Amino acid sequence: MHIHILGICGTFMGGVAQLAVAAGHRVTGCDAHVYPPMSDQLEAAGIELIEGYGLEQLQLGADMYVIGNAISRGNPLLEAILDRGLPYTSGPQWLSEAVLQQKHVLGVAGTHGKTTTASILAWILDYAGLNPGFLIGGVPQNFSHSARLTPSRYFVIEADEYDTAFFDKRSKFVHYRPRTVILNNLEFDHADIFSDLAAIERQFHHLVRAMPQTAQIVVNAQCEPLARVLSMGCYSKVVDFDGPEGWTIDVGGEVRFKGEVIGLLDMPLMGRHNQLNTLAAIAAAVEVGVKPTVAIEAMKHFGGVKRRLEVKGCEDGVTVLDDFAHHPTAIRETIAALRQKMTGPARMIAVLEPRSNTMKMGTMKAQLPESLMGADHVVCYAAPTLSWDVADAMSPLGEKVDVLHSIDETVAVTVSKCWPGDFILVMSNGGFGGIHGKLLEALKARA
Repeated sequence: MHIHILGICGTFMGGVAQLAVAAGHRVTGCDAHVYPPMSDQLEAAGIELIEGYGLEQLQLGADMYVIGNAISRGNPLLEAILDRGLPYTSGPQWLSEAVLQQKHVLGVAGTHGKTTTASILAWILDYAGLNPGFLIGGVPQNFSHSARLTPSRYFVIEADEYDTAFFDKRSKFVHYRPRTVILNNLEFDHADIFSDLAAIERQFHHLVRAMPQTAQIVVNAQCEPLARVLSMGCYSKVVDFDGPEGWTIDVGGEVRFKGEVIGLLDMPLMGRHNQLNTLAAIAAAVEVGVKPTVAIEAMKHFGGVKRRLEVKGCEDGVTVLDDFAHHPTAIRETIAALRQKMTGPARMIAVLEPRSNTMKMGTMKAQLPESLMGADHVVCYAAPTLSWDVADAMSPLGEKVDVLHSIDETVAVTVSKCWPGDFILVMSNGGFGGIHGKLLEALKARA
């Protein structure tokens, strides 16, 4: 079958494309901006990429058009597909029907930590010899790709609550029908599609409600919204983490199950949030037969995930890190994790781009100053697309913050604020105009 994917360079749709090739299909695709690193992965897989959404793509004669959720009405290629009555589907639905039907799906859901936790879970299963397939919204360093298809019955997927497509407003994860699911945490996010936290809880309920009695739910015991989700109706087995009745880990890394010591976790990841992400992954792996001691041992060899406190380089004694954090909670935890690793007089300069749809709307602007308090200085890039006054919102930080309106200004001010031994932590859910390389070049030039 020839599949043509609209919006192919997103992490999820790019993963779908790679799985489709692995399943034996011919795959082509298009995007408004064909960009790396996903474009490099797709081209390496032999996938033809087309810039834009021109009608000439209909001449490819695809058997099925898979529509990414970034594609909306008014897109010329989409409108032509609809006008001509050509067959189309969503990425999650295609994945469910073509790949996941005969698999034991392990889904990782939650507002924060999905990519890291799914990467950890896939690695633990791989280390244990289960050779899982996976589709993850990032690139695990242990695998170098965001998706793979294997003969194994196990498939790990990052289970996102964002909507499926322009014609299907259910959350993506309802399509996956997991037999094991991690419910990591739940907060309000995606203000562009959800009116409030209760609306997101309802989608999580749809996920849980459809799971069979023999399925296993691994749930954060400290999260009240998730408790409300389960109270709406839960028919599957439940095991807690971060609670006395289930899996726990102390700050020193000692892992226990129902109070019994299992082992000491030694891993390269920073922060309490990553301890909990790992604990959830261990709990899920154990539910499919991995020995707890093997799961703990696997983490000694876990390489992390790109764009999660990833070191991009060091110039003039200053280390530049990249992180995907874009929600206030994630920003706070990321800063705390890096702070835990820092020693001596080293300072942290946090460089933030409020870029997510929720951030562009200003929905969480009041929470931002508190989330950034752990940094020694904050440099915030206020893009023209923002609909709110960033300087006013950041005013509680006083002289601790600079708000700038160009990438070049942001680079210049950031470099002026740091000296050898410091850390620059860049946080954005986008490419941020290649700022990481520009910071390193500016640091090198002043050395």
